[in-house]
Amino acid sequence: MSIAYSDIANPVPHSPDPRGRLTPPWRFAFAAGLGGVGVAALGLGLSAGGWLSVGAALAVYLAAVLLAGRVMVRSYPHRVLGLCNLVTLLRLALTSGLVAPLVAGGPPHWGVFTVAAVALALDGIDGWLARRQHLVSQFGARFDMEVDAGLGLVLAVSAFAAGSAGVVVLLLGVPRYVFAAAGVVLPWLSAPLPDRIGRKWVCVVQIGVLIMVQVPVLPVPVANAAIGLAALALCWSFGRDILWLWRRRA
Repeated sequence: MSIAYSDIANPVPHSPDPRGRLTPPWRFAFAAGLGGVGVAALGLGLSAGGWLSVGAALAVYLAAVLLAGRVMVRSYPHRVLGLCNLVTLLRLALTSGLVAPLVAGGPPHWGVFTVAAVALALDGIDGWLARRQHLVSQFGARFDMEVDAGLGLVLAVSAFAAGSAGVVVLLLGVPRYVFAAAGVVLPWLSAPLPDRIGRKWVCVVQIGVLIMVQVPVLPVPVANAAIGLAALALCWSFGRDILWLWRRRA
């Protein structure tokens, strides 16, 4: 969650494939269009708020897709889009669909839990596919990280709005964004971090707890206890990364 990836400065040209195939950004745009249909269908199925809540979900999805597409055009180094990026795009669509029940309001329900659990289950598959297809890239790593952060934020706000957890749950949804904002003020926080398995496990714990608190029958005290443990794990992970960056600042 706390990995900082810098954009590649020089744009990577995506010239037409000699066999006439679409370049990765165009394939991404086509897949994103299909994903938008899925977001609308998911939003209608999860919420009773009608097209207002679905429109909010689509707006979030469109903004995220445009940002991801812009970064892809600038920095994606491969001529093939790959299943890895399609899986991450699917996770983005699932995350965006969860915005609809959030906007519509109401108590927690099993639909949100199920969709969020599927999104978490797909996490890691995209990285595995990227390594298997030899399509590892900074774009893919950053895309995956930002979808994780977005899923955490949506789930945290959903749990708080539904009353299934106290205000402390919001602490699990904002670390990535607080860290990024701090990096604007303190540039040394934006330096790349080494890959650490502990950071990945803390992210899984964070999202897992946020999914758990979507369960309608979960007692609030139990939810708050789990949230507290996840918050401690996040503090440890971010604290370790910040200390590492501090010692190596320019």
